[in-house]
Amino acid sequence: MSNSPDTGLDLEDLELQLLPAWAKQSPDTNRFAKYEGGEESGPRGRDRGERRARMPGRPLRGDARAGDQRRPRDARAGPPRREGQGRSDQPRREERRESEQPLPEITLNFAPEEKGLESLARQIKLTGRAYPIFDIAHLILKKPDRYHVTFGVMKKANGQTAQPLWICNLDDTLWLSEQDAVNHVLRKHFDTFYKAERTPTDPPKGTYTFVAQCSLSGTILGPPNYHDYQNKLRKLHGERFSRMPFEMYKSKVKIVKDEAIVKKWVEEQSWKTEFTCLNVAETKRLGSREEVEQHFREVHFANIIKAIDAYTLNGAAAQQLPSPPLRQLLRRAWDEQQRFPLKVVTALSQQFAGHGLQFFKVNKSITHVAVARPHYLDLEATPVSEGVKRIVDYINAHSGCTRRQLIEALAPSPPRAVEPATPGPAEGAVVSEPIAEPVAPVPVPSSAAAPPSGDLQEPTTEQTVVIADLHWLIHQGHVIEFANGRIETAKKPIPRPPRPEPKPAATQAERAAVPETTPGAETAPPAPTESDGASSRAEITVPAAIPESAGDSVAAASTAEVAAPIPPRAEAASGSTQVASP
Repeated sequence: MSNSPDTGLDLEDLELQLLPAWAKQSPDTNRFAKYEGGEESGPRGRDRGERRARMPGRPLRGDARAGDQRRPRDARAGPPRREGQGRSDQPRREERRESEQPLPEITLNFAPEEKGLESLARQIKLTGRAYPIFDIAHLILKKPDRYHVTFGVMKKANGQTAQPLWICNLDDTLWLSEQDAVNHVLRKHFDTFYKAERTPTDPPKGTYTFVAQCSLSGTILGPPNYHDYQNKLRKLHGERFSRMPFEMYKSKVKIVKDEAIVKKWVEEQSWKTEFTCLNVAETKRLGSREEVEQHFREVHFANIIKAIDAYTLNGAAAQQLPSPPLRQLLRRAWDEQQRFPLKVVTALSQQFAGHGLQFFKVNKSITHVAVARPHYLDLEATPVSEGVKRIVDYINAHSGCTRRQLIEALAPSPPRAVEPATPGPAEGAVVSEPIAEPVAPVPVPSSAAAPPSGDLQEPTTEQTVVIADLHWLIHQGHVIEFANGRIETAKKPIPRPPRPEPKPAATQAERAAVPETTPGAETAPPAPTESDGASSRAEITVPAAIPESAGDSVAAASTAEVAAPIPPRAEAASGSTQVASP
């Protein structure tokens, strides 16, 4: 372990990582320093005004005739603008479209990446520091390659799936419908299964003077009386404009009488496109896209597209999903976790616990993860070494100190002024004895270089002992070193008063036992005394578990403190039984 408090993950660094780029800049920096204002900036405006005033046929602003020619503001044409109808108040089409579309009923869970989590756990064990788990969650959500996203379906009360989820095994993309997945495969992976070939055919017979053309895409649909016109119209609407009502889309189709466009359509009809099936046992040729889709569903659909209940993707792949509703759902869930990463913290807690790390709260609000939970060390009841006592006493006297301050106070480093004193005699020895010059410098540089290396890099023997004792205290939970370098000791838990237990059952048992005994036994109360002793033992075991959740800022249950009160209660119980025996 390094004796510097700045090693590892610092809370200040965590806060800087969470801030945006503009907030990290110093307020003293001038963002416009590279822009220099010219002297001609002022006259340019005046020249523009003068030039505009010298335009022929245009009166000057200050002329009285210009004011007569102007219309009053109230006399301008057009109805008055209502409140709230400004340009800034009109939402964008994309935002309006997203707000109108409901989010799919799909569950999303964020989980840290396993390899990154192992490195985090290793860092916590190596430094021994306590890190706020919510800050770690924010660091994980900062980059998409640090977490995984699990998409899952939701079940209704009757057991049916609320929203099915489909996956394409070719590129691990998720889809909300079977048709969307099929369209994606035929659009992105068409060449994997089929090959398109154009062959010449007879052109359409007759004379055509006009054709229908889509004004939105520019696609030529052909004459409205052509036999394949309706099929092309519905196919184009379903592939590219399915969100628009069909009747509205029909109004976007225009009739064109341009000879060039009509000739282009005739040339397109003079070629026929056929599709050859690939990756099949028998070669088969298909004549249309509808036949291609039907063949794909019959042959390849079961192996390429499957319905799933849950699937996990890394953060980068999840953000690049081609399904807009899933991307919108992911963005909404990520924003919620960025505000309060409860799901990420839950996954972190489970995985950190698997690596042997412990959790505790500071000030009953901030959850930290560390190598051990705070455990109060009673120096009077627990035998420890003098070095451990010195460390605990110093931390108690200087709460919030750092590791370097602690080591320098208990085992100060040797002064550096001693270093140049050793080379002096060596140089003198070289001058006084020229013959021994090859022999004398050999031990001198090694002895002179040893102190600087021990002072700067390697700790001294006393510092090594202090570091070892501090390491033991941290891993036992007696001392807590936070992420910002502050060191504190585990505080003594505040004892809670025992809760009074209800005794109606005991009193009823005593009343039932009184008629069975003789009248002379009324003066001897051994049974109540034993019950009191039993209840005292029960009250001792409760505080042993209570300090795990309660305590001071970093207080936890102490085994030494729990074991201390037991012998007096046990003696009282044994004494009560001895009194009741006569």
